[in-house]
Amino acid sequence: MRRISGAQGIVETLVSEGVDTVFAYPGGTVLELFDALYDATDKIRVIEPTHEQHGCHSADGYARATGKTGVVIATSGPGATNLVTGIATAYLDSVPLVAITGNVSNQMIGTDAFQELDITGVTLPITKHNYFVRDANRLQEVLREAFRLANSGRRGPVLVDIPADVQRAMIDWQDAEPLPADEPPRASRDELEAAATAINRSRRPFVYFGGGAVWSGASQEIIDFAKKIGAPIGCSLMGVSGVPTDAPGFLGMEGMHGHFASTRAMYECDCLIALGARFNDRSTGDRTKFAPSGKVVHVDVDTSEFSKSLEDQVEVKSDVRAFLEDVAELIEPNTHEEWVRHVRELRAQERGYADYREGLTPKNVMEAIDAARSEDVAVVTDVGQHQMWAAQYLRFTRPRTFITSGGLGTMGFGLGAANGVALATGRPSILVTGDGSFAMDMAEMITAADHHIPVCIVLLNNGVLGMVRQMQSLFKGQRYAMTTLRHGGADFCAIARGMGVEATRVQTIEEFSEALGRALLAQGDPATEGPKLIEVPIDKDEFVTPVLRIGASMDELIVNMDDVRARMGR
Repeated sequence: MRRISGAQGIVETLVSEGVDTVFAYPGGTVLELFDALYDATDKIRVIEPTHEQHGCHSADGYARATGKTGVVIATSGPGATNLVTGIATAYLDSVPLVAITGNVSNQMIGTDAFQELDITGVTLPITKHNYFVRDANRLQEVLREAFRLANSGRRGPVLVDIPADVQRAMIDWQDAEPLPADEPPRASRDELEAAATAINRSRRPFVYFGGGAVWSGASQEIIDFAKKIGAPIGCSLMGVSGVPTDAPGFLGMEGMHGHFASTRAMYECDCLIALGARFNDRSTGDRTKFAPSGKVVHVDVDTSEFSKSLEDQVEVKSDVRAFLEDVAELIEPNTHEEWVRHVRELRAQERGYADYREGLTPKNVMEAIDAARSEDVAVVTDVGQHQMWAAQYLRFTRPRTFITSGGLGTMGFGLGAANGVALATGRPSILVTGDGSFAMDMAEMITAADHHIPVCIVLLNNGVLGMVRQMQSLFKGQRYAMTTLRHGGADFCAIARGMGVEATRVQTIEEFSEALGRALLAQGDPATEGPKLIEVPIDKDEFVTPVLRIGASMDELIVNMDDVRARMGR
C-alpha cells in the first residue's frame, strides 16, 4: 500500500486500464490531474485539442478505430459543457468513452462558485451512467466501474466528475485489477427457435446489419449466414465497412441516401434479419409502409431498441456474432434462386442510374481516394452531402475503416475524429469534409500540426450548405433560405498554411489524384509527416441521389438526377 494523491490514483488507474492516449484540455479544477499526467508522459500520451468538443471527438475516433475506450479530460463549467455534443455523438453511436471532468472543491459545491456546474445533471440523458466522486478513497472503484460500463452491453460514454480537493487529497493506494466487461448476452433457446422458424419459412430474406455488428466483430459470420440462407446483405450508415464491399451478395448501404438495390430489396423482403441495427427514420422512411410484407427478426444487445422497431417481429437479445454462431444449427440452407435473380435485376437497374460524367464530380473524387489509399487507411467524414457520397462510392475491405457521426449527425465531428483515428492506428487517416462542416472544426488543424498527425483533409467546397440546399431545391420551391455560406470567399488554403498545414487547391480530377498521392506518400517520412489539406471545388448543384422526402415511403425514392430535374421543373 502506498500514499499517493487522488490525481496520481486517477493516472495509475488509466495506465492499468490500458489507456495510452488521452485528449485533454487543462483548467483550474484539473490542475492536480494535469500535474500527475506530467509525471506519466512515458506511459500516457496527452493530446491537447483547441476545443474540448473536438478533444471528445478525437477520443471517439480513437475508440471507433481500435475498439478500445476513448478518454477525454476537461475542466469544470464551460470546459465540461463543451464536451456535451461530443458525448452525445458517442452516445447515439454507441461508442465506449470515459469523460473525466474537474469540479470545484467539495466545500464550494452549491455556492455558485466560479465555473461550478452540475455536469452530471447536464449529461444524465446522454451517458450510460455518470458519477460525482466526493471521496478520494472511491476513485479507483468508480473509474474501474466506468470502464466496465462503457464496454458492457450496448457500449457508450460514462462521465466521472471529480472535485479539485478530491484530486489533491492523499490516500492509501492499493492497486486493483481492471473489471472485465460483462459477457455479451446470448439468445435463449426459445428466441433462437423463433428466429430460425421465421428465417426458414421466408422466401425473400434480407440481412441488414448496423454498428452493433461491427463492434461484435461479426463480418465473416454475416457473409457466411447470408450465403447459407440465400439472402442479400445491406447495412446502415454505421455498418459501412463492416463487411467488404465486394462480399458476395452485399448491396451496400440502405436508406434515404442509400444504394437503390439495397433499399429496394429491404422494402420488398418478407423476412428482415436485423443484426445490431436501429430502425430510425433514415432507414425506414414512413414506418407504416416500411417492408410491408416483411417479418422482422431483430437481434440486439439493447432490448430498448425492440420497442422502436416494427410490430411483426421476433425479438432476440443477443450479441450479433453470438447469435449467428448459436442459430447456425437451426437454419436450413436455401438458395432462393427466384429472389436472388430479382435482386440481380435490381442491381442492374441501379447501374443504369450511375453517374458516368468526367471531371471533378463527387463520384470521381471518391474513386480517386480509393485508388490512392491502402485498404488499412481509414476514411473519416463530417456530416453533409460529402458524407453520403463517401458512404455510397468508397469501397472497403476492412472493418472500422469508415468512421462517421450517424445518430446525432454532428457537423464538426470530422477533423477531431480523424486526428484520433490517425493517432490510434499509427497510420494516416483521410478526412472527407465540406466547407460548412470544416468551418466548425478547422482550428483542429493546429492540433494536427503541433503533433505532426498524419491526416489528409479532402475539403469539398461548394460554397453552400449542400444537404439543406438540396432539400430546399426539391421540397421548398428552390427558396434558398440562409444556405449560401457567407464565408464562400474564405481562402481555406491560406488559413491552413497559417496553422502550419500544407495546402493546395486543385481544379481537375487529375490534379486531385496527384495531390492526394503526394500527401499520402509524405506521411511515411518523419521529415514531411503531418496534416495536408486539399481543397476541391464542387458545383453547388451536385446532389446526393437516391434521396427521399422526409416521411415518405422507401418505394418513393428519387433515384437519379433525371428524377431531380423533373421534380424541379428543369
